[in-house]
Amino acid sequence: MGLDYLVLGAEGLSFNGGDVLATLVIFLILMAVLKKVAWGPLMGIMQQREELVASEIDAAEKARKESAKTLEEQKTLLKEARTEAQAIIEGAKKQGEVQREEIITAARAEATRLKDSAVREIETEKEKAIAAVREEVVSLSVLAASKVLEKEISEADNSALIKETIAKAGEAK
Repeated sequence: MGLDYLVLGAEGLSFNGGDVLATLVIFLILMAVLKKVAWGPLMGIMQQREELVASEIDAAEKARKESAKTLEEQKTLLKEARTEAQAIIEGAKKQGEVQREEIITAARAEATRLKDSAVREIETEKEKAIAAVREEVVSLSVLAASKVLEKEISEADNSALIKETIAKAGEAK
């Protein structure tokens, strides 16, 4: 038997070197063809897919960063809006207090003015009433005195005398 056949074990299997060599050559040719025909395009597709996934990941990361930035801006704007609203409310409260004080002050001033006016009017009316009473008293006194004296003094002298007496009596009070 030659080198071509080698008996292995008790089963009677034989090893043929030419077949192995032919199988190996065909396998290598098949691998070269597969590499050229299938493996190259397959690797190209895999490379494109990898680049697509990487670009989508980058886009998602950029979108996440942009969202985070927008969220922070919105939080800042909301905080500023709240601060501004609080300032407006405080300003309105202060303005309301100022207006309330102005209204109270104006009402008090008006009440004081009305009171003073009423006091002056009462005083004027009192003086008018006193003058009217004096005139009445003078008339009655003149009438009474003229009846008592039976017209010994002229009416004008008598009236002047009574007025003088009443004025002195008013000053004495």
